[in-house]
Amino acid sequence: MPVSKGRKKANKRPTPPKNPTASQVDTKGPSPTWYVVTMFGLMALGIVVILLNYMGLFGGRADNKFLLLGLAMIGIGFGMTLNYR
Repeated sequence: MPVSKGRKKANKRPTPPKNPTASQVDTKGPSPTWYVVTMFGLMALGIVVILLNYMGLFGGRADNKFLLLGLAMIGIGFGMTLNYR
């Protein structure tokens, strides 16, 4: 029985990326200390606000305003991690 010819595979490679010049490279460096302190401080303060709210130290009973404030602080702190270098 005759053997059929196989298909020719195209050996096309993607073009390699061009090396960026020095002006194209973003050289920002690490985040400043105040940014890191603010980021973790907001997250910790949000947790403290939520705990104090449920312990009844903000007016006797748990209030949704303080819960939302604490969650907002935690959310802003986590949002700041997106720009952390």
